Amino acid sequence: MAPSCHLRSRATSPIPAGGAGIVRGVDDAPADKSAASWDFAAVRAEFDLPEGFAQSVLAEAEETATNARELAGDRDDATDLPFVTIDPPGAKDLDQALLVERRPGGGYRVSYAIADLGAFVIPDGAIDNDARRRGQTLYLPDGNIPLHPPLLSEGAASLLPGETRPAVLWRIDTDSDGQPTSVDVRRALVRSIERFDYEGVQAALERGTSHPSIEVLADFGRLRRARAVERGALELQLPEQQITCGARGDWSLALRLRTEVDAWNAEISLLTGMCAARMMLAAGVGVVRTLPDADSEELRRLRRSATTLGIEWPAGTSVAELLAGLDPDRPESLALYTDSTRLLRGAGYTAFDGGAPEGATHAGIGGPYAHVTAPIRRLVDRFATEVCLAVNSDSPVPEWTRAALADLPSLMGISDTLAAKVERACLDQVEAWVLAERIGQWFQAVVLRADETKAEVLLTDPPVLAKCAGAGMPEGGHVTLKLLDVDVAARTVSFERVTG
Repeated sequence: MAPSCHLRSRATSPIPAGGAGIVRGVDDAPADKSAASWDFAAVRAEFDLPEGFAQSVLAEAEETATNARELAGDRDDATDLPFVTIDPPGAKDLDQALLVERRPGGGYRVSYAIADLGAFVIPDGAIDNDARRRGQTLYLPDGNIPLHPPLLSEGAASLLPGETRPAVLWRIDTDSDGQPTSVDVRRALVRSIERFDYEGVQAALERGTSHPSIEVLADFGRLRRARAVERGALELQLPEQQITCGARGDWSLALRLRTEVDAWNAEISLLTGMCAARMMLAAGVGVVRTLPDADSEELRRLRRSATTLGIEWPAGTSVAELLAGLDPDRPESLALYTDSTRLLRGAGYTAFDGGAPEGATHAGIGGPYAHVTAPIRRLVDRFATEVCLAVNSDSPVPEWTRAALADLPSLMGISDTLAAKVERACLDQVEAWVLAERIGQWFQAVVLRADETKAEVLLTDPPVLAKCAGAGMPEGGHVTLKLLDVDVAARTVSFERVTG
């Protein structure tokens, strides 16, 4: 959920860390370039991305924004709960608001309000059909391509502070170890009281001035991280490539490290998604996110990589335990994290109706998991949420929801592929722009992955991900590279290793 002039990579983008700041490795675009020519029109054209919304979609959005409560029916009034949101700076499409509390007698209660798109999207209406074609919000540095019209996604449906909004309210009680003991989900009215960003919450935590609504987020987040490692969840502590916009409209690359608050906030979403998946699997109807277990050869390969990198892998230690114990600031750790991304390939969606399917788990999370916490920007969440609401209230799943389930894996697969390509194209474009006038210069880099003829490398400044031809480059090692060529139109850069 990024504002224009800013893009954070949502894919796994392994960039070497260093220094003490949160954002690192900024490399401004050359000053004598024309900022006006630095746009992403070519990316939009290449992937035939939509411009705006059809009039029928906008008209329906205007109508349902006015009549949302009538469409949604009766709701619990939860406006007395002091919800807060945590999002990137400037975000307006706010899907989630949270409140984490200790329970009397021990344990925790997570109250998690999710934007209720079911209050605004008429089944088989103009917005619904358009959203099925889009699949998800696409994030580009010069402006997003939203899943739903901004009147809804950044207005009537968004959990903006001080506004009463229709929401789907999850209440999850846990024991003192963070394990769920009861789960409830129902429609409600909520009102967020504060909007925070990740760095601001992290800074408040370090000062000891956390907001009361998330004062125990750190304790609960640590518990959930411990449970995640126990069940075999893989946490790759890889920083994010980040595109930022200068005052002249020029683009630059930076590095953002993941804060503890990022991880703890993600655990709330993961907990909710796991509860939703178990609910749907028990009912025999729904759609879950799946990832098969890694095969034995991939695990052997990872062990060989650890040995090559000098990382000790004690007997009886799981992959999750090993990765959780690595220092993310060390280059050999980043290299092993990068190698571990092979274990996360093959994720998809599985829809079912008439019984729980075999293999309906997510190996990267270590259990069943579903997407239900980002309906403003991801199509599948709205349908999975409707299933959970029906199951929780012992009501029939709506026929329009059941009818859509079989199509969702394909729709989301197409959308996920497009989103990944668009994101990579934007990053490649900015990498080409910032390097265009530096041909012939030398750069320091870390080798993240290598084979007999080439390597995947990360420049330390600017933080560029590239491939480099050459043999014998050591994974986790530092190398010096020479920039041979930049093709701005093709969005490619070419390096060779400097030896001697």
